[in-house]
Amino acid sequence: MTTVLHSLRLVDDGIVTDDAWVAFADGVVLARGTGASWREMPVAETVDGGGAYLTPGFVDIHGHGGGGAAFDDGAEAIATARAVHRAHGTTRAVLSLVTASIDDLAARVGVIADLAERDATILGSHLEGPFLDAGHKGAHTEGLLRAPDAESIARLVDAGRGTVRQVTLAPELPGGLAATAQFVAAGVAVAVGHTAATEDEAAAAFDAGATLLTHAFNAMPGIHHRAPGPIVAAMRDDRVTLEVIADGFHVHPHVIALAFAQAPGRIALITDAMAAAGAADGHYELGGLAVTVIDGAARLDVGGAIAGSTLTQDAALRLVVAGGLPLPAAVAALTTVPARAIGVEGRYGSLRPGAAADAVLLDDALTVAGVWVDGIRV
Repeated sequence: MTTVLHSLRLVDDGIVTDDAWVAFADGVVLARGTGASWREMPVAETVDGGGAYLTPGFVDIHGHGGGGAAFDDGAEAIATARAVHRAHGTTRAVLSLVTASIDDLAARVGVIADLAERDATILGSHLEGPFLDAGHKGAHTEGLLRAPDAESIARLVDAGRGTVRQVTLAPELPGGLAATAQFVAAGVAVAVGHTAATEDEAAAAFDAGATLLTHAFNAMPGIHHRAPGPIVAAMRDDRVTLEVIADGFHVHPHVIALAFAQAPGRIALITDAMAAAGAADGHYELGGLAVTVIDGAARLDVGGAIAGSTLTQDAALRLVVAGGLPLPAAVAALTTVPARAIGVEGRYGSLRPGAAADAVLLDDALTVAGVWVDGIRV
């Protein structure tokens, strides 16, 4: 069955195409064009977009949960959290796991691997820890942090059966560069993060194969005029994608604009969402640590560190566009860029023919009006 969405403003490939249409069939994009040319095709269903925006489905490569549920807590919790984010346009996601013991992480990675076999909207897992700097631990349990070792890495990668997509580590830790190389050799995207790394140490990690900076500006040294740190190292390296949490709380909107200006085409807007995303303010837990959410801001009860976000990707889109970023660049940061960062570009993050038929319909206020996954409205 072929479905045609027409009378749209298509936002893809860095441009907005007016009076556009897109045809879906068998779960992929069959064709696209402008005007009434779609009427020449045999079509079973049509959707009149009424001039709304249509974008590729959003891809979140770093998020921990939503709807009161955390990705660490098993299949049912994962289903609950994914439903929340899917309703806000996130059609594909990497499921992030907070620091835990190697035994627990291996088990959780295995659960995600099982789910990914049945649900292609789950792109795999992201290990945010335990190989992090204690001085920049954020909302991670300090007693579980450790330097990386080859045996633990191999165990985690094996448990994922090819589905560990990303790992965050502090490259300055003993064995950090060897760990980077080991993960990269296993097909895992390595992100520098929760780190005390200098510019030179971060650059060495990028030369060793790291290609991401975990939630840039957060849980790392800031930019100092005599000590540029990992942020400048990432901005200066065209191989590196910088994650940014655009909730207006983690990073000031003017600094977000600076990141886009200094690393055009390399900013991935992530949620880093914890269980409170899409849920009420109140008391939660993140990786065994008590968290209180007030006015949508999550902080640890002890120490007050920021503990993830309550962000959804459509809200991130609205914030950066309100800050002056052109809509095509903002959409790319939710689609093309994160898909490329984990090696799934072409298949996801695009509405070119042959790509998965994942799409988000947005009204003039950039509020989600419809979501399609594999060509089916969800």
